[in-house]
Amino acid sequence: MIVTPICEMLGIQYPVLQGGMAWVSDASLASAVSNSGGLGIVSAMSMNAEQLREEIRQTRVLTQRPFGVNIMLMSPYVDEVARCVIEEEVPVVTTGAGLPGKFMKAWLEAGIRVVPVVPSVAVAKLVERGGACAVIAEGGESGGHVGEITTMALVPQICDAVSIPVIAAGGIADGRGMAAAMMLGAVGVQMGTRFLVARECTIHQAYKDRVLRAKDIDTMTTGKRLGHPVRALKNLFTQEFLKKEYDSTISNEELERFGAGALRRAAREGNEKSGCFMAGQIAALVNREQTATEIIQQLLEETQQVLCGAMRWVR
Repeated sequence: MIVTPICEMLGIQYPVLQGGMAWVSDASLASAVSNSGGLGIVSAMSMNAEQLREEIRQTRVLTQRPFGVNIMLMSPYVDEVARCVIEEEVPVVTTGAGLPGKFMKAWLEAGIRVVPVVPSVAVAKLVERGGACAVIAEGGESGGHVGEITTMALVPQICDAVSIPVIAAGGIADGRGMAAAMMLGAVGVQMGTRFLVARECTIHQAYKDRVLRAKDIDTMTTGKRLGHPVRALKNLFTQEFLKKEYDSTISNEELERFGAGALRRAAREGNEKSGCFMAGQIAALVNREQTATEIIQQLLEETQQVLCGAMRWVR
């Protein structure tokens, strides 16, 4: 099997992280991934401290293995959530939607391993100086909030720029993707879209079915005008959002209100008209529901096969 430095650092068996997806990454999914040897991640999304505390404690009921919490730094409850992960002795924190500098000293003093999601070399170097133990280099192929640079271009540049381990994310759903990421210099991968169809994932079945039916051209990005673009599967909501985005008579505030709650409607209600079904460009490679263990084992077996066969082109 595949073992890299990130395994010992995070106390996990395999170098596979599950993305911290709002309204998706709950105790059920995170514990299943951790029990399968990867690092499960609970999404704090816009929870307050007590809501997150309950989810953390439920995760601990379901797994004895390490897991992490993803903190969205734009959350209105970020300060209390940042304290909560210290009080609950969460071993790993991943961060997104901002810079974690304000909280780094307290987290590091508490012994928390901090692994920020980064969209650029500059941000990677900044968080390394701040004490991050590793970074997740996430390319624009990923689902949800995305940056501009693709994974293929981003990962090797960040590997060259920092001395801490780099985990690749965005556009990875099978062993070919993981092997490619490792050849670019990454020591592990983070996957989100692939875990949407895990049997332990509690999202609405309509969401899973949309991922399973997806074709290569079935995602689109909206929200660039607002400064935080989002990749999701095409549907009535994304088409209407794009139409409004290019309508100069509609203010940014109106556009934000239109998008509010769309992910929850997709993940919890399966609303195919007004829900935002966030998924990466790799969705077309996700073609069946499996347990978290089956997903991780298949991923690792495929990766090993690809890496072991890499020398066939060398003469």
